[in-house]
Amino acid sequence: MLYSIAAVLGAIILYAIFMYFSQKRAVKPLSQEEFVKGYRKAQLIDVREPNEYNGGHILGARNIPVTQMKQRMKEIRPDKPVYLYCQSGLRSGRAAQMLYRKGYRDIYHLQGGFKKWTGKIKTK
Repeated sequence: MLYSIAAVLGAIILYAIFMYFSQKRAVKPLSQEEFVKGYRKAQLIDVREPNEYNGGHILGARNIPVTQMKQRMKEIRPDKPVYLYCQSGLRSGRAAQMLYRKGYRDIYHLQGGFKKWTGKIKTK
């Protein structure tokens, strides 16, 4: 019994380490200041769900929820930088990994996510 628990915990820890390093390779986290410098020349994508997006989003952002990313990936150009954000940074990291696996390489995300954003926002 104890060995089973140790094996499961070990597997979870290894998976978490693997995800951390693969996300680190796929996406470059940016502070708000760095994000602001480049997002106007890039594709700005909010990967939160539509209700979150409608509640407030960064001016100029398109909404492609991470849950729809695979189906809507063709809407994102691989030859232009991609700036992603979500509420806290978790979902944008997952979206970045999906894009990276499909050959996108110029991927950035907002460190801390929308909840740390102090710039201009738009609500619907």
